[in-house]
Amino acid sequence: MWKNRKHGEESPYIPMGPFKLRLPFIHYKFEWPDYVQGLLMCAVDLAAIPLMIELLGMPFEVALAVVLLNGLLYLTHHLLGDPVVPGWITPAIPLIMAYVSTFPEGEERVHALVAFQLTLGLFSIFLGVTGLAKKVVSFVPPAIKSGVILGAGFAAVISVFQVGGRFESFPWTISIAVGIAFYIIFSQHFNQLKNKSALWGLIGKLGIFPIIILAVIIAPLFGEAPWPTIEWGLINPDFGTLWSEYTVFGVGFPSAKLFVTALPTVLAAYIVLFGDVLQSKALIDEADDVRRDEKIDYNPNRAHMIFGGRNTIMSILGPDVTMAGPLWAAMQVVVIERFKEGKKAMHSLFGGSGSFRWGTNTGLLLLPIVSLVEPILGIALALTLLIQGYVSVRVGILEARSHRDLGIAGIIGAVLATKGATWGFAVGIILCVLIYGKKFFKGENDKIFTKDLEEDEIKRIS
Repeated sequence: MWKNRKHGEESPYIPMGPFKLRLPFIHYKFEWPDYVQGLLMCAVDLAAIPLMIELLGMPFEVALAVVLLNGLLYLTHHLLGDPVVPGWITPAIPLIMAYVSTFPEGEERVHALVAFQLTLGLFSIFLGVTGLAKKVVSFVPPAIKSGVILGAGFAAVISVFQVGGRFESFPWTISIAVGIAFYIIFSQHFNQLKNKSALWGLIGKLGIFPIIILAVIIAPLFGEAPWPTIEWGLINPDFGTLWSEYTVFGVGFPSAKLFVTALPTVLAAYIVLFGDVLQSKALIDEADDVRRDEKIDYNPNRAHMIFGGRNTIMSILGPDVTMAGPLWAAMQVVVIERFKEGKKAMHSLFGGSGSFRWGTNTGLLLLPIVSLVEPILGIALALTLLIQGYVSVRVGILEARSHRDLGIAGIIGAVLATKGATWGFAVGIILCVLIYGKKFFKGENDKIFTKDLEEDEIKRIS
């Protein structure tokens, strides 16, 4: 059926209410380059394992079961009509880590995580079904939105460099890997190299995978991790222990109080999450402008229902600190850039995003890949958090609309990163009331980010 798509039309699908079912080989062409890349990039998904070991005391095989469940649910996005590469709610991970850590390790901490993820999942589904998602976020003053996203960035960096953090365990490897990663991802110089050389272009398109492979070599050389012991065969996830000790089937349902306690941090996580939704739409609109042969239907409400459903299911079957997010931004960019090269490079965006996630799921099953990266998963997580910290601070500042917004946001961000979302919101509300009064929701816009543009325009005209 995928061969019969007419110019300017959507890829074929089976209508299912708000969803559009597309199956590989039938409704979209299977893209082998994206599948192979996904096969290798499953290493990033595995970086969630140290978090669950640290916060919940999970054995490696139990955490592996959670990652595998999450991986299977990644497939629901493209299968049901959402043309994205889904991932974690990465900017919110430090906030969730800080929140969960306030509860004693054991059943109480598991209950807190279940309540948090279930609340976030049901809240997202509700907003998707009713179409209220955009209104909820627009209701939050710009200064508070800016502060929450800034706080997520601060918390990400703090979690790596705090006393007892990952930097103390892998100082040389993290320093070298992060330095090279920032150069490859954010440097203007490397961006120029990518345009001049196919080799540098390939390295740039692989995202942080080359850095992870580099860490596998660097960490043992500096004595910060053992050399990997490659094992062959398939993985052996422990679903039995997962369901008996870390889910509602074994520890029971959380109390109503935990659902209420989670609300401030859930709202903070949602504000960060909604930024990923906006980024998804922007990236897909950009691709749609270039590729006129395929109409791409991105519906934020449908996306909310899908990632809300993922969080709801995971809260019952395998609570996950990383949460189920709407976008893996780095890989979405990689897939879209290849899609822009034309129909011969990638027939359909659904083929690219879907084949990539089929690849990561295959990789998660293969013991050679899992055993290769197991010694440096903590480094991979630190790398992800620091990159996300950079992006969150940049995006958070741009949410502000004035000098006063920036001042409020800085205070909110610092309080949120050190004291949690409840304190952050409380401080933000008080500051906005004191500074803006009746203009609490509107704030002000002194065009702080357009002054240089205006000056350049004046110079150009004169």
